[in-house]
Amino acid sequence: MEGRVIKTTGSWYEVKVGDKMIKARLRGKFKQDNLKLTNPIAVGDYVILDREKNQETAVINTIVPRENYIIRKSTRKQHFSHILAANVDQAYLMVTVRDPRTSLGFIDRFLVSTESFRIPCTLLVNKVETLTKKKDLDFLEELHDIYAPLGYPIIELSALHDKDLMEKFEPRLTGKTTLMAGHSGVGKSTLLNRLVPQATQATQEVSKFSSKGVHTTTFAEMFPFGESGYFIDTPGIKEFGILDIDDQELSHYFVELRKYLGQCKYNNCKHINEPGCKVLEVLEQGYIHPYRYENYLKIMSEEDSHR
Repeated sequence: MEGRVIKTTGSWYEVKVGDKMIKARLRGKFKQDNLKLTNPIAVGDYVILDREKNQETAVINTIVPRENYIIRKSTRKQHFSHILAANVDQAYLMVTVRDPRTSLGFIDRFLVSTESFRIPCTLLVNKVETLTKKKDLDFLEELHDIYAPLGYPIIELSALHDKDLMEKFEPRLTGKTTLMAGHSGVGKSTLLNRLVPQATQATQEVSKFSSKGVHTTTFAEMFPFGESGYFIDTPGIKEFGILDIDDQELSHYFVELRKYLGQCKYNNCKHINEPGCKVLEVLEQGYIHPYRYENYLKIMSEEDSHR
């Protein structure tokens, strides 16, 4: 049988085969592209499985090659990685300006991950109804100034109060597998519950003491949306550590740097301080946002320190 993994709960997986849900487990260990993974099978994976003798459960024998996946470094195991989801059509990164504030560094690390597989990403700015202070409104404007010109759509919303959420999102979600990610407390589960009422994901207010979200989603899970769409909710992410990326590769995953590649004096230019660097030239001319370039350097130095 072939099915799609809808939910992972440690060693057991819920797999959708046709119209039925089957509980399945892994047989043995899976080697995957030399990746050390905390989760060998991810939500969104297509798998081949066989019924066990009791006919009620099944064993997963094969993972169908993935079209793509979104992956990050594991927070629990050093040198291991964790796949958030596989075979996705688009990603939504939910961010908030306050309670908690999402850093530009976090956003850019996530975008590097989606760009590595050319997965379209949209930024959802939630809790906009709470923004009254000038510094918060300035940060919101900054998000638009930085990311909209790069081709990343930005949707402002109030997952709690907006009455037109279904009208706003239905055309964007129908027929697609959409991953939603973000810090704990940004309102992912609240939005999911509004769009997919049968999901009834647990929600919890942001801690007043720490201004950080409390984890309410413990495992990634895929929920049907309409007749042919899926919405993937993921546990809140505190940090987004990206995988080892070659120095020459990283600039390919920053869209504004990508268009100048091949125009530098040296083929192996890292765009840091090399003479004749086209990227540094256009940065000086204001065609690359300094925050984005700063985050490019930070990621580059982090990757160098891990080698």
